[in-house]
Amino acid sequence: MAQQNNGVDSNITNKQPLWLLAEITYRCPLHCAFCYNPTDYANHTNNELDTKGWIKVLNQARELGALQLGISGGEPLLRDDIETIVEEAHSLGYYSNLITSGVGLTEKRIDAFKKGGLDHIQLSMHDITEEISNFVTDTRTFKLKQKVAAMIKDRGYPMVLNVVIHRYNIEHIPEILEMAEKLGADYVELANTQYYGWSLLNRNQLMPTKEQVDKAEEVTNRFRDKVGNKMKVFFVVPDYFGNRPKKCMNGWGEVFMIVTADGDVLPCHSARVLPNMKFPNVKNNELGYAWHESPAFNKYRGDSWMKEPCRTCPEKENDLGGCRCQAFLITGDAEGADPVCDKAPGRPLIVKAVEDAQNGVLKEQPIVFRTNKNSQRVIDGEEKDRLADFHALP
Repeated sequence: MAQQNNGVDSNITNKQPLWLLAEITYRCPLHCAFCYNPTDYANHTNNELDTKGWIKVLNQARELGALQLGISGGEPLLRDDIETIVEEAHSLGYYSNLITSGVGLTEKRIDAFKKGGLDHIQLSMHDITEEISNFVTDTRTFKLKQKVAAMIKDRGYPMVLNVVIHRYNIEHIPEILEMAEKLGADYVELANTQYYGWSLLNRNQLMPTKEQVDKAEEVTNRFRDKVGNKMKVFFVVPDYFGNRPKKCMNGWGEVFMIVTADGDVLPCHSARVLPNMKFPNVKNNELGYAWHESPAFNKYRGDSWMKEPCRTCPEKENDLGGCRCQAFLITGDAEGADPVCDKAPGRPLIVKAVEDAQNGVLKEQPIVFRTNKNSQRVIDGEEKDRLADFHALP
């Protein structure tokens, strides 16, 4: 019989992390209304890991078995040691991916990345129109992104574009795909907004209608038929419009390990929203402890933590109960069924959110852009009432 570790079958904890996401800074020149960074990120900006700390993280994660490295933020290019981090990752055998807005990518830096062994650059784009692109990011970066895309293509990198889809650009998907084709994109991810972090604060302003989502998916499928194998196009349906949840991060603590700018080790991007959880930090703990032994990583492994209807659901192996953060943010119960599931007691809260979007409810509320000032307002509790509207807590 397999031994138990903190109540979890060792066959689960003996799995290795395959993906390390290094969120090396929360600083960012963009102020995106849909950013997945924590709304209280101002709490975590003054204690970033230094270069030595990140090199230690890369080595420990590689020893655990991690093969792929994502370098993200905030905007990772705001750090001046990315070239060193890229070189170290290459020497350790990672397949490395820089996830960037493009702000700060110069000819000199991209040449250094190429020389240092960076394998992949994912560039965010926001719309075909300068007006909408600049609006949702609260910056003027539209033209810059066009130049950065050309630099990436010229260096022989795969052209990978990520476009977050929301109410303001969903009608422009045909033009967005045409733009991607002209830029020579090899991969395009049309990532419908998932509602965590800043996008949850702005959910009523960002969520499209079901008819818009269905039409967008139909348009995307027609474009796929037209381009064939020339371009890979991924359309990520927003959770709220499905009837079964996704397996969050491919399973809590099964594949992904995230290290935040200040060194917390997380099984998913948003895990710090969960109550009564203490996550290990690389300044005090080895990654091996975080992955194999820490109570946080073992909390939602396996299925012993599940409540009904998940515990006896014949489909539980497909979704492992769905997203813990979404369950908490919407229902107030981190161990309950993800309310996206139509078997979940909290499903009516999702239905109401979609209906509110359909009916234009609360669109008159101003968008809260991701800024240091607004993050401080969240910390100080000024946005508490708006956040409380999204779950069933008293």
